[in-house]
Amino acid sequence: MPDRPFILAESKWKTVKDTDYKVAILPWGATEAHNYHLPYATDNLQADYISIESARKAWEKGAKVVVLPCVPFGVNTGQIEIKLCINMNPSTQLAVLKDVTDSLCRQGIFKLVIINSHGGNNFRQLIREIQFHNPKILITVIDWYKALDNKKYFDEPGDHAGEMETSNMFVIAPELVAPLNEAGEGKEKKFNITGLREGWVWTERKWNKISEDTGVGSPQKATAEKGKLFLEDLTDNIAKFLVEFTECDINDIYE
Repeated sequence: MPDRPFILAESKWKTVKDTDYKVAILPWGATEAHNYHLPYATDNLQADYISIESARKAWEKGAKVVVLPCVPFGVNTGQIEIKLCINMNPSTQLAVLKDVTDSLCRQGIFKLVIINSHGGNNFRQLIREIQFHNPKILITVIDWYKALDNKKYFDEPGDHAGEMETSNMFVIAPELVAPLNEAGEGKEKKFNITGLREGWVWTERKWNKISEDTGVGSPQKATAEKGKLFLEDLTDNIAKFLVEFTECDINDIYE
Protein backbone atom coordinates (compact mmCIF):
# COMPACT_ATOMS: atom_id res chain seq x y z
CA MET A 1 0.00 0.00 0.00
CA PRO A 2 1.43 3.43 -0.91
CA ASP A 3 2.05 5.94 1.85
CA ARG A 4 -1.03 8.03 2.64
CA PRO A 5 0.27 10.85 4.87
CA PHE A 6 -3.21 12.38 4.96
CA ILE A 7 -4.43 9.49 7.18
CA LEU A 8 -3.13 9.87 10.72
CA ALA A 9 -3.85 6.27 11.76
CA GLU A 10 -1.50 4.97 9.03
CA SER A 11 1.22 7.60 9.45
CA LYS A 12 4.54 7.36 11.27
CA TRP A 13 6.04 10.02 13.53
CA LYS A 14 8.85 10.69 11.05
CA THR A 15 6.26 11.75 8.46
CA VAL A 16 3.98 13.61 10.84
CA LYS A 17 6.67 15.74 12.47
CA ASP A 18 7.89 16.97 9.08
CA THR A 19 4.45 17.72 7.57
CA ASP A 20 2.87 21.14 8.00
CA TYR A 21 -0.75 20.09 8.31
CA LYS A 22 -3.23 22.97 8.03
CA VAL A 23 -6.60 21.23 8.43
CA ALA A 24 -7.67 18.28 10.57
CA ILE A 25 -10.67 16.19 9.51
CA LEU A 26 -12.64 14.34 12.16
CA PRO A 27 -15.02 11.63 10.91
CA TRP A 28 -17.90 11.15 13.36
CA GLY A 29 -20.40 8.34 13.11
CA ALA A 30 -22.53 6.13 15.33
CA THR A 31 -22.93 2.51 16.35
CA GLU A 32 -26.49 1.42 15.62
CA ALA A 33 -28.67 -1.10 13.81
CA HIS A 34 -29.22 -0.52 10.08
CA ASN A 35 -32.12 -2.75 9.05
CA TYR A 36 -31.31 -6.46 8.59
CA HIS A 37 -28.85 -6.09 5.73
CA LEU A 38 -26.33 -3.41 6.80
CA PRO A 39 -23.82 -3.60 9.68
CA TYR A 40 -23.85 -1.61 12.89
CA ALA A 41 -20.73 0.26 11.70
CA THR A 42 -22.45 1.64 8.58
CA ASP A 43 -22.20 5.28 9.69
CA ASN A 44 -18.56 4.89 10.71
CA LEU A 45 -17.55 3.15 7.49
CA GLN A 46 -19.19 5.87 5.41
CA ALA A 47 -17.64 8.67 7.52
CA ASP A 48 -14.17 7.14 7.15
CA TYR A 49 -14.46 6.47 3.42
CA ILE A 50 -15.84 9.90 2.58
CA SER A 51 -13.26 11.67 4.78
CA ILE A 52 -10.32 9.72 3.37
CA GLU A 53 -11.34 9.94 -0.28
CA SER A 54 -12.08 13.67 0.02
CA ALA A 55 -8.74 14.21 1.78
CA ARG A 56 -6.92 12.24 -0.93
CA LYS A 57 -8.36 14.45 -3.65
CA ALA A 58 -7.60 17.62 -1.70
CA TRP A 59 -4.04 16.43 -0.94
CA GLU A 60 -3.39 15.87 -4.63
CA LYS A 61 -4.28 19.54 -5.14
CA GLY A 62 -1.73 20.59 -2.54
CA ALA A 63 -3.96 20.88 0.54
CA LYS A 64 -2.16 19.73 3.69
CA VAL A 65 -5.05 17.95 5.40
CA VAL A 66 -5.05 15.03 7.83
CA VAL A 67 -7.87 12.63 8.68
CA LEU A 68 -8.13 11.75 12.37
CA PRO A 69 -9.53 8.40 13.61
CA CYS A 70 -13.30 8.17 13.47
CA VAL A 71 -15.37 8.75 16.60
CA PRO A 72 -17.59 5.63 16.48
CA PHE A 73 -20.38 6.67 18.86
CA GLY A 74 -23.14 9.22 18.32
CA VAL A 75 -26.28 10.53 19.96
CA ASN A 76 -28.57 7.50 19.98
CA THR A 77 -31.07 8.39 22.67
CA GLY A 78 -33.92 7.63 20.26
CA GLN A 79 -32.54 4.13 19.53
CA ILE A 80 -31.42 3.21 23.02
CA GLU A 81 -34.07 0.47 23.38
CA ILE A 82 -32.56 -1.36 20.39
CA LYS A 83 -29.97 -3.90 21.46
CA LEU A 84 -26.35 -2.68 21.28
CA CYS A 85 -27.15 0.75 19.86
CA ILE A 86 -24.57 2.73 21.82
CA ASN A 87 -25.41 6.26 22.95
CA MET A 88 -22.98 9.13 23.47
CA ASN A 89 -24.71 12.12 25.07
CA PRO A 90 -24.18 15.61 23.61
CA SER A 91 -22.39 16.64 26.81
CA THR A 92 -19.90 13.80 26.24
CA GLN A 93 -19.48 14.84 22.62
CA LEU A 94 -18.68 18.35 23.83
CA ALA A 95 -15.98 17.00 26.14
CA VAL A 96 -14.47 14.86 23.39
CA LEU A 97 -14.52 17.70 20.87
CA LYS A 98 -12.99 20.11 23.37
CA ASP A 99 -10.13 17.74 24.11
CA VAL A 100 -9.47 17.17 20.40
CA THR A 101 -9.48 20.89 19.58
CA ASP A 102 -7.31 21.71 22.60
CA SER A 103 -4.75 19.20 21.37
CA LEU A 104 -4.81 20.55 17.83
CA CYS A 105 -4.41 24.15 18.92
CA ARG A 106 -1.41 23.33 21.11
CA GLN A 107 0.17 21.78 18.03
CA GLY A 108 -0.55 24.69 15.72
CA ILE A 109 -3.55 23.32 13.79
CA PHE A 110 -6.40 25.81 13.99
CA LYS A 111 -8.83 24.47 11.39
CA LEU A 112 -11.07 21.45 11.95
CA VAL A 113 -13.69 19.84 9.72
CA ILE A 114 -16.13 17.36 11.22
CA ILE A 115 -17.49 14.90 8.64
CA ASN A 116 -20.74 13.85 10.28
CA SER A 117 -22.39 10.59 9.24
CA HIS A 118 -25.27 10.35 11.73
CA GLY A 119 -28.51 12.31 11.77
CA GLY A 120 -28.73 12.22 15.57
CA ASN A 121 -25.51 14.23 15.89
CA ASN A 122 -25.93 18.00 15.99
CA PHE A 123 -22.68 19.88 16.50
CA ARG A 124 -23.76 23.49 16.09
CA GLN A 125 -24.21 24.38 19.74
CA LEU A 126 -21.06 22.44 20.68
CA ILE A 127 -19.07 24.43 18.13
CA ARG A 128 -20.51 27.71 19.40
CA GLU A 129 -19.40 26.92 22.95
CA ILE A 130 -15.91 25.73 22.01
CA GLN A 131 -15.18 28.66 19.70
CA PHE A 132 -16.47 31.12 22.32
CA HIS A 133 -13.87 29.88 24.78
CA ASN A 134 -11.17 29.24 22.17
CA PRO A 135 -11.44 31.83 19.37
CA LYS A 136 -8.18 30.65 17.79
CA ILE A 137 -9.84 27.61 16.22
CA LEU A 138 -12.34 27.54 13.36
CA ILE A 139 -14.57 24.45 13.35
CA THR A 140 -16.78 23.51 10.43
CA VAL A 141 -19.15 20.57 10.10
CA ILE A 142 -20.29 18.72 6.99
CA ASP A 143 -23.34 16.46 7.19
CA TRP A 144 -22.27 14.55 4.09
CA TYR A 145 -25.80 13.36 3.33
CA LYS A 146 -26.80 17.01 2.84
CA ALA A 147 -23.89 18.00 0.58
CA LEU A 148 -25.61 17.05 -2.70
CA ASP A 149 -29.13 16.81 -4.07
CA ASN A 150 -29.59 13.13 -3.26
CA LYS A 151 -32.67 12.79 -5.46
CA LYS A 152 -30.48 13.28 -8.52
CA TYR A 153 -28.75 10.01 -7.70
CA PHE A 154 -31.41 7.85 -6.05
CA ASP A 155 -35.07 7.12 -6.72
CA GLU A 156 -35.89 6.97 -3.00
CA PRO A 157 -32.80 7.93 -0.95
CA GLY A 158 -34.37 6.97 2.38
CA ASP A 159 -33.59 8.21 5.86
CA HIS A 160 -31.82 5.22 7.40
CA ALA A 161 -30.47 2.07 5.72
CA GLY A 162 -32.44 2.89 2.58
CA GLU A 163 -31.41 3.14 -1.05
CA MET A 164 -28.68 5.76 -0.53
CA GLU A 165 -26.83 4.16 2.36
CA THR A 166 -27.17 0.69 0.87
CA SER A 167 -25.79 1.88 -2.48
CA ASN A 168 -22.86 3.51 -0.67
CA MET A 169 -22.12 0.34 1.28
CA PHE A 170 -22.14 -1.72 -1.94
CA VAL A 171 -19.07 0.40 -2.83
CA ILE A 172 -17.43 0.87 0.57
CA ALA A 173 -17.80 -2.59 2.13
CA PRO A 174 -19.81 -4.91 -0.14
CA GLU A 175 -18.69 -7.95 1.82
CA LEU A 176 -20.66 -6.64 4.83
CA VAL A 177 -23.95 -6.16 2.97
CA ALA A 178 -26.42 -9.02 3.21
CA PRO A 179 -28.55 -9.93 0.16
CA LEU A 180 -31.39 -7.48 -0.29
CA ASN A 181 -33.96 -10.25 -0.07
CA GLU A 182 -33.01 -10.45 3.61
CA ALA A 183 -33.66 -6.73 4.21
CA GLY A 184 -36.77 -5.42 5.88
CA GLU A 185 -39.08 -3.06 4.02
CA GLY A 186 -37.91 0.02 5.94
CA LYS A 187 -41.44 1.26 6.54
CA GLU A 188 -41.78 4.23 8.90
CA LYS A 189 -44.72 5.07 11.11
CA LYS A 190 -45.45 8.80 10.90
CA PHE A 191 -46.50 11.11 13.72
CA ASN A 192 -50.26 11.46 14.17
CA ILE A 193 -49.91 15.07 15.37
CA THR A 194 -50.10 17.54 12.48
CA GLY A 195 -47.19 19.85 13.33
CA LEU A 196 -44.84 16.95 14.00
CA ARG A 197 -45.92 15.12 10.85
CA GLU A 198 -45.42 18.25 8.71
CA GLY A 199 -42.00 18.87 10.24
CA TRP A 200 -42.40 22.38 11.64
CA VAL A 201 -42.58 20.98 15.17
CA TRP A 202 -39.77 18.70 16.32
CA THR A 203 -39.41 15.96 18.86
CA GLU A 204 -37.16 12.94 18.92
CA ARG A 205 -38.37 9.85 17.12
CA LYS A 206 -38.43 6.62 19.14
CA TRP A 207 -36.96 4.09 16.76
CA ASN A 208 -38.51 1.01 18.35
CA LYS A 209 -41.95 2.55 17.74
CA ILE A 210 -41.54 3.87 14.19
CA SER A 211 -39.78 0.94 12.49
CA GLU A 212 -40.06 -2.83 12.80
CA ASP A 213 -36.69 -3.53 11.18
CA THR A 214 -34.80 -0.32 12.28
CA GLY A 215 -34.76 0.92 8.69
CA VAL A 216 -36.48 4.01 7.32
CA GLY A 217 -36.65 3.81 3.53
CA SER A 218 -36.61 0.83 1.18
CA PRO A 219 -33.18 -0.42 0.05
CA GLN A 220 -34.52 -2.47 -2.84
CA LYS A 221 -33.47 -0.06 -5.62
CA ALA A 222 -29.91 0.27 -4.31
CA THR A 223 -27.02 -0.52 -6.66
CA ALA A 224 -23.26 -0.21 -6.56
CA GLU A 225 -23.41 1.91 -9.72
CA LYS A 226 -25.57 4.52 -7.98
CA GLY A 227 -23.29 4.51 -4.96
CA LYS A 228 -20.14 4.90 -7.04
CA LEU A 229 -21.50 7.91 -8.93
CA PHE A 230 -22.80 9.56 -5.77
CA LEU A 231 -19.62 9.02 -3.76
CA GLU A 232 -17.44 10.28 -6.60
CA ASP A 233 -19.39 13.53 -6.89
CA LEU A 234 -19.72 13.88 -3.14
CA THR A 235 -16.00 13.56 -2.44
CA ASP A 236 -15.22 15.91 -5.34
CA ASN A 237 -17.48 18.49 -3.71
CA ILE A 238 -16.00 18.07 -0.24
CA ALA A 239 -12.44 18.09 -1.62
CA LYS A 240 -13.07 21.48 -3.23
CA PHE A 241 -14.15 22.82 0.13
CA LEU A 242 -11.09 21.35 1.85
CA VAL A 243 -8.78 23.09 -0.63
CA GLU A 244 -10.51 26.43 -0.07
CA PHE A 245 -10.57 25.94 3.69
CA THR A 246 -6.88 25.07 3.75
CA GLU A 247 -5.98 28.21 1.83
CA CYS A 248 -8.23 30.64 3.72
CA ASP A 249 -7.23 33.11 6.41
CA ILE A 250 -9.53 32.23 9.32
CA ASN A 251 -9.57 35.90 10.34
CA ASP A 252 -10.79 36.97 6.89
CA ILE A 253 -13.52 34.63 5.60
CA TYR A 254 -16.16 37.21 4.70
CA GLU A 255 -16.59 39.24 1.53
